[in-house]
Amino acid sequence: MTPSHIGVVGSGTMGGAIAHLMALSGYDVRLSDVSQPALEQAVRRMRSWMEMNVSKGKMTQEDADGTLDRISITTELNHLADCSFVVEAVFEDLQVKEQIFSQLDQILPQAAIIATNTSSMSITLLAEYTKRPGKVVGMHFFNPPQVMKLVEVVRGYKTDNDTVAKTMDLARNLGKEPIEVKKDTPGFIVNRILIPQLLEAVRLVEEGVATPEDVDKAIRLGLNSPMGPFELQDYTGVDIGLNVVDHFYEEFRNDRWAAPLSLRALVRAGRLGRKTGAGWYDYPSDSK
Repeated sequence: MTPSHIGVVGSGTMGGAIAHLMALSGYDVRLSDVSQPALEQAVRRMRSWMEMNVSKGKMTQEDADGTLDRISITTELNHLADCSFVVEAVFEDLQVKEQIFSQLDQILPQAAIIATNTSSMSITLLAEYTKRPGKVVGMHFFNPPQVMKLVEVVRGYKTDNDTVAKTMDLARNLGKEPIEVKKDTPGFIVNRILIPQLLEAVRLVEEGVATPEDVDKAIRLGLNSPMGPFELQDYTGVDIGLNVVDHFYEEFRNDRWAAPLSLRALVRAGRLGRKTGAGWYDYPSDSK
């Protein structure tokens, strides 16, 4: 698949990195966000990432400059009107996504594919905010997208075979290994397996079985994982994790998905300003 232009909506950690990946792979990218400072910060992150790789001899300065030349930033969603493929990568808030999908449906050519990087929400539901449900698909990247090889390509109930095939092809063109998630279920594959592990780790700490540090050490050394569960939560954001857990609980209505009280308290403390970017390693053990 060779889209003429690829659009990315949302310039946060994931959205900016997805746009960067697309440009590194030779695609012309339109990166959109409501915030101009957020867009500029995303470009700074890209430049910093490439400066590090140039210094290590992993890419040339010419390639780095060419990558940035292929990215245009905009606060106007209308500027994505010539894109044949768009990836939505905003925060996991259904109302925000609903508005974006509805607007993209009106702006984009009828044949354009709208993909979402959601890690938990229903592709089928998001597709209902458009008049092209067959052209809506999940394209779930993993952090950081420039490095992580996996992409989950998720079918909604009405996603057509051509859309899935083109999305799989695009993922391969980006140097990724796509897998098809054949049924639209919360969490897809990876998070459906991962989230229970993270919740159980929190419960172990709540029960006084071990500290976050020792749980992380046990998982790193015992399961050969590059990160322990608390390190991973801090890396991806405990507030984002809680949002996903709450969504799982709403969908499944099963207590195994209920967020532990200490996780909710930690997120609440961060939002109240006790610690900017609150994480498990930001507080003394007796507060956990």
